[in-house]
Amino acid sequence: MAESALYAVIRTGGKQYHVSPGEKVVVETIEGEVGTIITFNDVLMRKSTEKGLCVGRPLVEGASVTAKIVAQERAKKVVIFKKTRRKGYTKKQGHRQNCTRVEIQSIA
Repeated sequence: MAESALYAVIRTGGKQYHVSPGEKVVVETIEGEVGTIITFNDVLMRKSTEKGLCVGRPLVEGASVTAKIVAQERAKKVVIFKKTRRKGYTKKQGHRQNCTRVEIQSIA
């Protein structure tokens, strides 16, 4: 498997994502309409062909990732089921988390 020439690790919504240009990623909800261009400034690591690997302490200075919002959607349903043995107690509950699908356009 060939290694991509350019990638970055970004932080958004309390999670970290390994992204490269042209890739579609599902992240925690970001406010905005479909088609809006957004910028991630929390870049923790970046690899490019010219400069090599840049690791931030904690962030890479001057680095940013530009992305376009492709869809505002909801994740798969998570089922929460509680039961107490021999007592006849059961409780079933479901939850769907809101999320945003973005397409990475460039890494600067």
